Amino acid sequence: MRKQVIVLIARQFWKDAFRSKVMSIALGLMALLLAFSAYTGYENYHEQNFTRDAIQDNVQESWESNPDKHPHRMAHYGSFALRLKHVLSVFDMGMENFVGNAVFLEAHKQNTVNFSEASMSTGLLRFGEVSLAMLLKVIVPLLIFYLGFATIARERENGTLKLLIGQGIKRKEIVFGKWLGLWSLSLVFLGAVFVLLLFFVLTEDHDTLHAESVARYTVLLVSYVLFFAVLSAITILVSAFSKTAKGALVKLLGIWLLFVIIVPKSLQAVGYYLYPTPSKIEMETAVEHDLKKLGDSHDPDDPHFKALKDSVLMANNVTDVNDLPFNYGGFVMAQGERLSSQVYLKHQEDLYAVYGRQNNLERLSAFVNPYSAIKNLSMAFSGTDFQSFLHFKDKAETYRYHLAQEMNRLQMELIPNKGKEGPDRISSDYWKEFPPFEYHFLSIGQVFQNEIISIIALLLWTVLSVLGLVRLATNLKAI
Repeated sequence: MRKQVIVLIARQFWKDAFRSKVMSIALGLMALLLAFSAYTGYENYHEQNFTRDAIQDNVQESWESNPDKHPHRMAHYGSFALRLKHVLSVFDMGMENFVGNAVFLEAHKQNTVNFSEASMSTGLLRFGEVSLAMLLKVIVPLLIFYLGFATIARERENGTLKLLIGQGIKRKEIVFGKWLGLWSLSLVFLGAVFVLLLFFVLTEDHDTLHAESVARYTVLLVSYVLFFAVLSAITILVSAFSKTAKGALVKLLGIWLLFVIIVPKSLQAVGYYLYPTPSKIEMETAVEHDLKKLGDSHDPDDPHFKALKDSVLMANNVTDVNDLPFNYGGFVMAQGERLSSQVYLKHQEDLYAVYGRQNNLERLSAFVNPYSAIKNLSMAFSGTDFQSFLHFKDKAETYRYHLAQEMNRLQMELIPNKGKEGPDRISSDYWKEFPPFEYHFLSIGQVFQNEIISIIALLLWTVLSVLGLVRLATNLKAI
């Protein structure tokens, strides 16, 4: 193949595309949508993070300003954990609006993450929000199909394809020239989005992990470059194997509907049908049932904890809990917290396993639908996928458990048993020593591990697209 001929054909494709009024209209609409989505996304990111940061500071200030009191009262006083948005959520909002952003942390209980945007918005949010990623995942693929549906089919209809071959231009040069022209044209839209996004990433002061954000940004850029290469190849292949340009357009519109709407929505319904999840009431009922089996740490007559008391007394060679060298109430609360947390975690892990099977069904569809691959990668590296939410939830639960157990430890060591002299409260300095909740996003290595299927699928689609173009180049019919 002659590179100069391929570049010449690609340039001619650009000239033909920009002669069309449709291209001017498309560029104008994309510019408006780009400006709107960038502004709203960045404003939402700043407003939400500023608000959540301020509330988290107020929560910590409220915790530290508590007066001297019994540590178990502080365990029930609790705290809040708020989920901050990643700077790349400006690009892809993912599940941001549909999962909660604040959770109350208290002893003996795991609360749900509440206050999602969807719960406080109208039903219109179900149709999705205009974001930079939505433009690249939904709008630009449609433009690629429209700009490229006639690349080969119309030239065959007009007889110019036969003339090109007759003039000594090889079939491979025609195929790859058309593909290069369409792909490079799609990169104009991609470049506009990612230049703007890079500005956000580099200038954002809130995100201290600039290197991590830039790495995520780079992966997103490469992923979308490959995705557009695949879509451009599909467009060329469909156009080449269609008898008419009109037929190619109808086929490509059908493919777009399948990729973007029908297959993803259908798989969501199939996933829930195959792997149903319990309702919130069913989940809470099951947890309460298992907790009752363990016993009530607040009930001195509970059989389980009565047996525990007997074993502790025997181990310390005393006959009364008041003679123990530590506060027995704190010890019991610590054991109850440990057992109840195990129950919560078991049910939570079972629920996550069901969600995982549902998500894997959709994730595996990336091998037949490149849109699934780019959607998963886009959300994951933007920090807005379901795994990122679960990561926050797990970190919040770890903090809650450590808080409760620290208060139990303070009770064991500093509060005397009944009948012994000593204070029934401790200094508020201990509240100030307990560190505030801080959340760090998933590392890029963990994101790669979570999305290995989507990465392999996208790479496979890229290889198959190139092989498809090579095969087409050897079998391209001029008539």
